[in-house]
Amino acid sequence: MSMNRPVAAALAAALCLLTAACGSSSDDKASAESTEAAAAKTGYPVTLDNCGQKETFEKAPSRTVVMNGASVAEVSTLLALGLEDKIVANQQGYGMSEVPGRAAAIKKLPTGNVKVNEAYDIPREAMLGLRPDLVLSVTTYGFDQKNGFATREQLKQVGANSYVSPQGCDDDPAKMTVADSYQLLRDMGTIFNVSDKAEKLIAESEKNIAAVSEKVKGEKPPKVMVLFSNMSMGSNDFSSVVANGIINDILAKAGGSNAFESAARTTFADLSKEKVAATDVDALVVIAYNDPDPAAYAKKLFKEFPQWPAAKNNTYVTLSDSMYLGPSNDVAVEKVAKMLHPDAF
Repeated sequence: MSMNRPVAAALAAALCLLTAACGSSSDDKASAESTEAAAAKTGYPVTLDNCGQKETFEKAPSRTVVMNGASVAEVSTLLALGLEDKIVANQQGYGMSEVPGRAAAIKKLPTGNVKVNEAYDIPREAMLGLRPDLVLSVTTYGFDQKNGFATREQLKQVGANSYVSPQGCDDDPAKMTVADSYQLLRDMGTIFNVSDKAEKLIAESEKNIAAVSEKVKGEKPPKVMVLFSNMSMGSNDFSSVVANGIINDILAKAGGSNAFESAARTTFADLSKEKVAATDVDALVVIAYNDPDPAAYAKKLFKEFPQWPAAKNNTYVTLSDSMYLGPSNDVAVEKVAKMLHPDAF
């Protein structure tokens, strides 16, 4: 994919956050009886501890802004909870989804007609002009003054709450698991007073994943290569290979393992062609990020590395948004498991 350098660099930076997209939520014990009575009636106020910052919501937000961060986790979570009418500006988009109708639903959301900055995101003045009451960012990057963004403190001054997604506090998506997707759902359920719906979605996902894991239990886990199609993010030929993060949890639940898990401590590994050629890859997961034909990329890799067991057996699957933080990890677990262990289904 040919891009000019600053755009590629901005996207690379965003994508490193990506498989990202914090913290545990805890309801503060309301001391005043009147507050307790109000909470009993309306479900508010609620307080979340988010990246060490207390965020108190007196009512459900109605002017939510979703920052880009090369994620669709936040906007997909809001859509899954039926909260699209609470969004005044959404900068997340993916063009494709494993969930029928989701990509189209995201496309339909208002963008706030904002002129984005070099990181494809909403600069401070434009953000304040949107008069948000809640701003969602994948990581603390989106609230960093040196990136030209409104800080959480500045947002607070104009009456807006802010929220950083799980594992976004330390900007280390390498530690992310499927449980973080549930945390994001649970936190949005708390903030918007739709906890019942959030818990129902979490329970359904857990049930679906448990059923798949049960079917593939005891099978030998094939070695899987997961990478983004046609994307360069480093100096080597293969710089968009996923080494760590939520993807490894998804692979494990689907009865597989990451062929390149030890290649890096970070989310992505930057690998030479020789290193890739020397690894036995049993199966391939190609993640499409604005690539209309990820299957063609899989075929190209099989031609390049015909010695892989994956190439000999034509074992691959193409996925997009279900493979990282968001409400649809159970879809990825099932699709990957069916590729790896077709006889179990």
